[in-house]
Amino acid sequence: MTAVDKSSGSVVRRILLGAQLRRLREDRGITRDAAGYAIRASESKISRMELGRVSFKARDVEDLLTLYGVVDEREREALLGLVREANVAGWWHSYNDVLPGWFPTYVGLEAASASIQVYEVQFVHGLLQSQSYAQAVVTAGQPTASTADIERRVGVRLERQKLLYAEDAPRLHAVLDEAAISRPYGGAGVMREQLEHLLDLTEMPNVTLQVVPFDYGGHAPDSGAFTLLGFPDGDLSDVVYVEHLTSAIYLDKSEDVTRYHAAMDRLHRAALDPEETRELLRARARGL
Repeated sequence: MTAVDKSSGSVVRRILLGAQLRRLREDRGITRDAAGYAIRASESKISRMELGRVSFKARDVEDLLTLYGVVDEREREALLGLVREANVAGWWHSYNDVLPGWFPTYVGLEAASASIQVYEVQFVHGLLQSQSYAQAVVTAGQPTASTADIERRVGVRLERQKLLYAEDAPRLHAVLDEAAISRPYGGAGVMREQLEHLLDLTEMPNVTLQVVPFDYGGHAPDSGAFTLLGFPDGDLSDVVYVEHLTSAIYLDKSEDVTRYHAAMDRLHRAALDPEETRELLRARARGL
């Protein structure tokens, strides 16, 4: 992996390493409490490590591998190599001062994904936002934030969008409710620019955009907006990301992921096809 690849994949590597440590622990019948004691830590830290939610110390992993009976040097080195890759800081870490605590994990997963499927209701998805529209959305959502903080939040959004133009860019299939292209964040001029930006993006081979029109009733899944992420590494299952006002959840159990895939399939069928979507965007832009 290149330095850039390591950075974008660090979250994925952390999750993979955590899952392997969990399997090793369970195979040996060792409790989280016992594992925590072995590395001078709590049960909750072992839980966070196994979920890939914290960084790893090589010494801790070495001690856990010894506890779990992993003595083969090649196997140990492979896992310790994951530690080094998992601890590479991504570009988004420099924005931690303006990111909610749950969001850096999402940015890392998004950057490492091979496919991204999104459903948005309230506004255009962040990967598809123009700069002016992004600024209007962030300002509306953070009314007490300073100008500098707003600019940094917009900067994160624009930096995320670069992955769509990368050589190994993921496939993005976005479904927007018609409300998302109707609510004029920033006023008519900003909205016209946003709609034209969406039209430009639909020319990209890795971007598919559909809009669910108002006259199609009963289509929305109970969860509201959500994102489905797929990965090139076969050891990592698809992940569903659902964001709330003060937190977010990540789902990777097969039954949960299957239900969200089914919901996304229903949205694809309910939405206008890509060419009909472009026609709607052109008409809306002309009307502003």
